[in-house]
Amino acid sequence: MAKPKRRYICSACGSVASRWQGQCADCAEWNTLVEDVPETKFAAQHDLSTGGRAIRFEALDAPTRPVQRRSTGLEEFDRALGGGIVPGSAILMGGEPGIGKSTLLLQAAAAVAKAGADAVYVSGEEATGQVRLRAGRLGLADAPLRLAAATSVRDILTTLAEGTPPALLVVDSIQTMHSDMIEGAPGTVSQVRASAFELIRYAKQNDVALVLVGHVTKDGNIAGPRVLEHMVDVVMSFEGERSHQYRILRALKNRFGAVDEIGVFAMEGHGLSQVSNPSMLFLSGREQPVAGSAVFPALEGTRPVLVEIQALIVRLQSGATPRRAVVGWDSGRLAMLLAVLESRCGLNFSTAEVYLNVAGGYRLSDPAADLAVAAALISALADKPLPLRSIWFGEVSLSGEIRPVSHASLRLKEAAKLGFDSGSGPADVGQGVAKLSYSGLSGLSGLVDRVMATA
Repeated sequence: MAKPKRRYICSACGSVASRWQGQCADCAEWNTLVEDVPETKFAAQHDLSTGGRAIRFEALDAPTRPVQRRSTGLEEFDRALGGGIVPGSAILMGGEPGIGKSTLLLQAAAAVAKAGADAVYVSGEEATGQVRLRAGRLGLADAPLRLAAATSVRDILTTLAEGTPPALLVVDSIQTMHSDMIEGAPGTVSQVRASAFELIRYAKQNDVALVLVGHVTKDGNIAGPRVLEHMVDVVMSFEGERSHQYRILRALKNRFGAVDEIGVFAMEGHGLSQVSNPSMLFLSGREQPVAGSAVFPALEGTRPVLVEIQALIVRLQSGATPRRAVVGWDSGRLAMLLAVLESRCGLNFSTAEVYLNVAGGYRLSDPAADLAVAAALISALADKPLPLRSIWFGEVSLSGEIRPVSHASLRLKEAAKLGFDSGSGPADVGQGVAKLSYSGLSGLSGLVDRVMATA
């Protein structure tokens, strides 16, 4: 019998190599080649006379059953999903170890079970006793949730086929599942792909909402083949710093709703609690203005969130190279903004160390944060506090102009609701919201004058 040839599959792009190497030749990613079982060789052309069946085509305007969503019992979870879970959908949730994925899904499954629906929780990483202990700490011991510890996909599907399909099936995690149809250890590319395919096919055929927990790599990507994210309907990321109590559930892909919607949770002693007003979490409760602090109304999907941006400028006495440190924002964008402030406004940051932080462990990707960062930097450089109840938003171009941003009125309304009385941003924004005065800025020079004019 001929010895089977080895092959290696790139977990990033899926390309196949005959030998292992440190870098993928197709996508140039490092350390992504994983040994896999050779694929079954098929004939180059199908013999259409011996099998196959004709498929039926349908018109685009044919009547379709409306999407019926089911609430998870957690409003923030439902918001991130677009209104609730859809029967027959496959959801993939990733996140750092210890961030609270299992806790969140256990709370959601217990809430679905308490609402009268059948929910199943299958753990491949913990024994049932460990899950029961966590449920006891969360106050969920009385939930009629069906619990099992298993790693064999065949055993799981055989057990589920004996009764009525559940409304919700949680599998924690997909990297621990094993299919006897494929050779290889659990967690390999072929095993993850085959196990996910069998579970998703069962969910689609029986209208079962399936939630798969996925491990993440050191780069933050979900471990396993990238095709896994294409197979599912929803990809969610549970983010946050373990040193902070706040967690953000973010939808990265959603075939049934909007992308970039977020749900905010706080990790407490009794589990994850929902945060209905996240703006209050990321704002300090100080009553006196501090130099280098600016409030920015970020937008996550349709939800505005007010966050505090803090800047610190330290002048160097010697000729040492100044340091630039950023937490929660793009370091490249900070370098660009410092260059614009020096070139267009004549401010000197080249002999000073610059430290920038987004309070509360929040991470910003909104380009409208440019103006708030610039205001915080100018305030720290001049040692002049900004007005206490003011917000700043707008995108800064390389010419020093303040460019318009999306949903300016929504940002202003959220600020007015939280008691802010003034706002600064692009000049083309219309009249301000009631109880909030708005000042338009055309360029960074106007921002410098406004900060310098503060008491």
